[in-house]
Amino acid sequence: MKLNIFQVDAFAKEVFQGNPAAVVPLEEWLPDEVLLNIAAENNLSETAFFVQQTNHYHLRWFTPAREVRLCGHATLASAHVLFTHLGYSQKEIQFEALAGILKVRQTPEGYAMNFPADLESNAVENLDWLAIIGAEVLDAVRGTDDILVRIADYDLLQSLQPDFRKIAALDPRGLIVTTEGKSTDVASRAFFPSYGIDEDPVTGSAHTFLTPYWSKILQKKDIRFEQGGPRKGFLNTSLLADRVELRGSAATYLSGEITI
Repeated sequence: MKLNIFQVDAFAKEVFQGNPAAVVPLEEWLPDEVLLNIAAENNLSETAFFVQQTNHYHLRWFTPAREVRLCGHATLASAHVLFTHLGYSQKEIQFEALAGILKVRQTPEGYAMNFPADLESNAVENLDWLAIIGAEVLDAVRGTDDILVRIADYDLLQSLQPDFRKIAALDPRGLIVTTEGKSTDVASRAFFPSYGIDEDPVTGSAHTFLTPYWSKILQKKDIRFEQGGPRKGFLNTSLLADRVELRGSAATYLSGEITI
């Protein structure tokens, strides 16, 4: 069996920026074991698979190790493939995913995604174990999937060398470390070693948690974000009640065919 495959740099204005994701369109679902094997073979943080339904697309995402509930950059990459390579002509794409209904529309700057906001914010009271990130912790809260840690300094954020083994032992999906930005409102880095991703360059789903968190601190609903260490990406978000709009662009790096 041969399948089309695309590799897209999401939250990037050109290739070699942002977060790469593989996208594999399907006519029907293959066994989960096959999907996971494809994702492991691609060895990217996420591989997206989608199947067309009557009036929407069923979308799933796999890391090299497991399926995930929500992935922003691979959703952006999937929309980019549909709009740019597969001739999708409607104004908006609707995806059905484990996290609910996700909508993506084209904008003059790229794409806008409408995701459920992660408003599940519970304080992490014992901060001692968070020394694994190697920085003083100002605040720590837990959301649906991740723990978010705020530190004081942008330069310190960039120099972090966290202990991935200890992060992998944590209960949540991953750890987001964030602080105020320099060229943007907010900067962050995100680590998901238990999912086979030591550091993710740009994590759309993390910004469904970061946006309501920073909206309270900054007292505004429109926020400019930077994410990443050596490799970075950029996105703008808006808090819309219980939803978050994430805006960014994408660039196709590769299109081809795989044989399974």
